Amino acid sequence: MRDGAPQEVAIVGAGLVGCLLACFLARRGHQVTLYERRPDPREAGAERGRSINLALSERGLDALRRLGLDKRVLAEAIPMPGRMMHAVDGTLTFQPYSADRRRAINSISRGDLNRVLLEAADAHPSVTVRFDHKLTGLDPDQGTLTFDNGRTEQATLVIGADGAYSAVRALAELPATRDQLDHGYKELTIPAPHPFEPGALHIWPRGSSMMIALPNPDGSLTCTLFWPKTDFAALDTPERVSAHFAQVYPDAHALMPDLAQEYAANPVGSLLTVHTAPWVRRGERMTVALIGDAAHAIVPFYGQGANCGFEDCVELDRCLEEADGFDAALTLFERRRKPNADTIARLALDNFVEMRDKVASRAFLARKKAEHLLERLFPGKYVSRYELISFTTVPYAEVERRIARQNRWVAAVASAIVLAVAWWTILGLNQ
Repeated sequence: MRDGAPQEVAIVGAGLVGCLLACFLARRGHQVTLYERRPDPREAGAERGRSINLALSERGLDALRRLGLDKRVLAEAIPMPGRMMHAVDGTLTFQPYSADRRRAINSISRGDLNRVLLEAADAHPSVTVRFDHKLTGLDPDQGTLTFDNGRTEQATLVIGADGAYSAVRALAELPATRDQLDHGYKELTIPAPHPFEPGALHIWPRGSSMMIALPNPDGSLTCTLFWPKTDFAALDTPERVSAHFAQVYPDAHALMPDLAQEYAANPVGSLLTVHTAPWVRRGERMTVALIGDAAHAIVPFYGQGANCGFEDCVELDRCLEEADGFDAALTLFERRRKPNADTIARLALDNFVEMRDKVASRAFLARKKAEHLLERLFPGKYVSRYELISFTTVPYAEVERRIARQNRWVAAVASAIVLAVAWWTILGLNQ
């Protein structure tokens, strides 16, 4: 352990990444204070309508495993070995995520996962959690944090884990761009019982829009609409909502008794990508750093938002092990992590187009079957992009390099086969 003497660290944001990071830092002997603008969710309940059930995969599980939290989390999760496509005419098509159909991503509610991580952080004697502390001021030169309750705190190291709309990032004046999609999202529910496969991620692809649904332990499905924002506004009466769902999602419509009420009550959330550079600012008395969505928020279409944030914690922990002190570790962390964050941000946007437009096409299904065939024929040598992203911890940027090498190799093999067939044909004609 090379990160030096125990240090006092202020983490702003007691969400998924903030709580997990607190656990990693406390394990190293640092004193951590977690500040959260909301009340304690264990008492107030999770915020409804904006959660988007999470798809937890290997990168996130690897982080949890390092802290001994993986089994506790998976006890509340539902494995999903593939996705079920719903056509307008009711036809169902199951697409396994892996060639052997054994690997799965795991559906878990954000609220349940946050509770487990919050309890783990709060149980550590080196962690103090302060709720109802909304950050309103930050002065790296004076070393002060100011909150809306009138409290002012001193800190020499502040880590912003407060999400895509990070107050830490804004107050520290760390330059960032926010690219917002014209699409938004809204959550709905299909209550139990229902006839749909309980161990699958359900997708209703409809061209420019889609609906997805993830299973819950009580048998219900949490649905999320991903539509152009203008489409949400157009359905302004219960009758229009019901008529639209009956036409576009007929198999789901019959199973949603509270559709009109939920549609009216639940807000439309925004989908954005955040690029920040740099991730660290050093003042006279305080160093400010960003992690997770505060540094690199991505859209949810590869199921990697939380997984990527958890992997941030693993990488920072690794940098603290290797570097000489916290300051050097933060520099190393940004240098290593930013190329990977940029890669998954781009892939997540690309996957949105794939999920809404391509997954139901014959060409897409044929390509997936070909990928799985190559994986069975060349185990370990050929692995699809999806499996490398979801079921390994190969760095995101390295995944892209590996896919490029695989494509060149497949093209070379295909050319050799075509050439061999041509020569055999020529030889056969000359005999």
